[in-house]
Amino acid sequence: MKISKDEVEKIAHLARLDIDDSVKEMLSGQLSHILDYIDKLKDVDVEGVTPSHGSAFLNNVLREDILGVSPGPDVTLANAPERDEDFYMVPRIVK
Repeated sequence: MKISKDEVEKIAHLARLDIDDSVKEMLSGQLSHILDYIDKLKDVDVEGVTPSHGSAFLNNVLREDILGVSPGPDVTLANAPERDEDFYMVPRIVK
């Protein structure tokens, strides 16, 4: 699959990357090569091969929710650099 220079520009724009024209041509060739390789993988015969491992076959390990008593603000805010009563104090970001 051939990736054009225009498609590289679109991908760069979506990724918020500023890419020089000389690099766009190189990336076009590299991405085309990667996609050609992936196309070859479609043709691999996997008939009768059982999957050996992978994240798709793992089960989630969940714990029970246990209701407990909160340790309170003195414990939870003990390492806070600044606090105002029961709240963290953080620098203002939005003006």
